[in-house]
Amino acid sequence: MARKTPEVNASSTADIAFLLLVFFLVTTTMDVDSGIYRKLPPMPEKDQQVENKVKPRNVLLVLINQADLLSVGGEIMNVKDLKPKVKEFILNPANNPKFSEKKAKEVPFFPNAEVSKGVISLQSDVGTSYEMYIKIQDELASAFNEMKDDKSMYKWGKHYDDLNQDQQDAIKKLIPMAVSEAEPKKFGGK
Repeated sequence: MARKTPEVNASSTADIAFLLLVFFLVTTTMDVDSGIYRKLPPMPEKDQQVENKVKPRNVLLVLINQADLLSVGGEIMNVKDLKPKVKEFILNPANNPKFSEKKAKEVPFFPNAEVSKGVISLQSDVGTSYEMYIKIQDELASAFNEMKDDKSMYKWGKHYDDLNQDQQDAIKKLIPMAVSEAEPKKFGGK
């Protein structure tokens, strides 16, 4: 007579697998802090959409090519030199005709304020590395933050972050962050 092999009781295996799955789903954390935090302006109403024409003088063209080379206003530049160039273009302290124009505007706390009409136009190649694009973004944000901080220190002797909401709003109107980001293109190629 042939010997019968004993069966293994596997009835609870599915229960154990299910409990392990639930355990790992509950205890696993996902890294969701990726990308750039940027608050987009609200979409204008349809009847408020007006074609904005900006004079070439008021646009500082910042290009990043596929080799991660930076060109600012047609001049090849190192990333560390971008911040002072942006500040000089936006503030235009010597009223240089090559840099942005200023317009008189009523800003709370700043009577007869002159606000720059300047816009930074950031364009990248489709082959630009993410790291280089982030470096440029950081430099641009840092330039605007420094300008805001300088104005608040001059006016109130406090850093921008230490101002009350009304004062911060006034500084934002005085130095608006005007950065236009274009969709990546292929520069110099077919």
